[in-house]
Amino acid sequence: MNSVWKLGWAVMLAVTAVCAAAAQAQVALPKILSDHMVVQRDLPVHVWGTASADEAVTVSFRGERQTVKAGWIGRWSVYLKPGAAGGPFEMTVSGSGAGEKAIALHDILVGDVWVASGQSNMEFEMFKAATASADLPKADNPRIRLLIVNKKAADYPLDDVETTGWAASTPETAKNFSAVAWYFAREIEAREHVPVGVIDSTWGGTPGEAWVRMTALGEDAALNPLFATRGKMMDGQADALRSVDYEQKQIAEAKAAGKTPPHFAWHPPLPAWGPGNLYNGMIAPLVPLPIRGAIWYQGESNSALERWPLYNRIMRALIEDWRRQWAVGDFPFLYVQISNFKSTPAEDWANLRQQQVETLGLKNTAMAVTIDIGNPNDVHPTDKVDVGHRLALAAQALSYGEAVEYSGPVLRQAVPENGAMRVWFNHAKGLNAKGSAVTSVEVAGRDGKFVPARAVIEGETIVASSPDVPEPVAVRYGWANSPECNLFNGEGLPASPFTSVKSY
Repeated sequence: MNSVWKLGWAVMLAVTAVCAAAAQAQVALPKILSDHMVVQRDLPVHVWGTASADEAVTVSFRGERQTVKAGWIGRWSVYLKPGAAGGPFEMTVSGSGAGEKAIALHDILVGDVWVASGQSNMEFEMFKAATASADLPKADNPRIRLLIVNKKAADYPLDDVETTGWAASTPETAKNFSAVAWYFAREIEAREHVPVGVIDSTWGGTPGEAWVRMTALGEDAALNPLFATRGKMMDGQADALRSVDYEQKQIAEAKAAGKTPPHFAWHPPLPAWGPGNLYNGMIAPLVPLPIRGAIWYQGESNSALERWPLYNRIMRALIEDWRRQWAVGDFPFLYVQISNFKSTPAEDWANLRQQQVETLGLKNTAMAVTIDIGNPNDVHPTDKVDVGHRLALAAQALSYGEAVEYSGPVLRQAVPENGAMRVWFNHAKGLNAKGSAVTSVEVAGRDGKFVPARAVIEGETIVASSPDVPEPVAVRYGWANSPECNLFNGEGLPASPFTSVKSY
């Protein structure tokens, strides 16, 4: 009995010590609030963190000073007045606890903050880009600030990210940063003459649903199949892990024997494929920080035959919920349409691209078409400067109100006309085909069978016909995993592949 009493007393003392330590916690900031950061201009400046329960925390920035009391679990949050672009500024955060040292953040700029997210083509680092050898040596720009979020999947929304913090753009800091995001930032800073901060929160080989809050996915009953697909992945995980172990042993043995290692199929990282898991670990901790907008490059991992039909709904859930969570209005969401890649019959890149076209129905969205700058033999094309440029054009138009053409031709309407199909487009001024005729156009009759068609340009329309289909009712363009497309507008922006019907 005495030993039990002693054990209970020891446990009570340990718990008391832990509680006392928590009660005396030092004031702390999340890692995304650091030296060299950018805060969003013209919006209230949000500063938040943790401290001892009920402790008074004082924040000073740009001549303004505010004090707030931490809650019973130690969380505190304060908003400071908005201001114009400028800097550098200093920020101090201090607690009222005895002996506490103030936190000082240095070299803060006020400008525009953009979040860059998605899978491998957004993650694709600057040093791998085709233009890196020319551009990396000139990457010094103290008005561009970069932050890389470390990969982290989680079952619930985290309150902080793993990162080394913000850094000014230099050849060293830019080389491992997203090439698309860096080129985007370079162009925005040069044209808008404001500091630009970009947060690189990416993970290659991941599906769109992993980046959406679980609650938002669950609110759309049509997305229920995502959870069944996830269940099938989990059911086979024990065998998958054994397969990985076996394959790694085979590779190690081959290397030890001086032989060429065998090649095995890629295995998706299980935690990173869980619906909501990447939102929880890599997006949720960012939403307290006000932003200007988001750029997105993803979709390849949703191109499988059983996955692509849900992609538009996934993206609508993602965009609408990110906007709700950030609570800074319907910020611009600018995304890249997946490029041309041969892939396999198990994937349907044409239908996935059409799903991306349909997401344009959401307001304040734009799509950068890249069908002309891909690599049929490599899912990771190295031309990232043009991708960044096309996203920057969309930002100039949607976010900065400039009168620039930011999109290639996009299908508006297609109707039968005298034994042919006439197609109208938006963004079609100066419509032209690079070559003698428009390529990769097909028409279909009521039987739904598409055949190659001859297409001619008439003003800002095309007229497509085939002697094999005397009464066409449908038309499509670039309808393959890796089509040859040559339709552009006068600004040199490529037309998006399209179909006039959802499916047959």
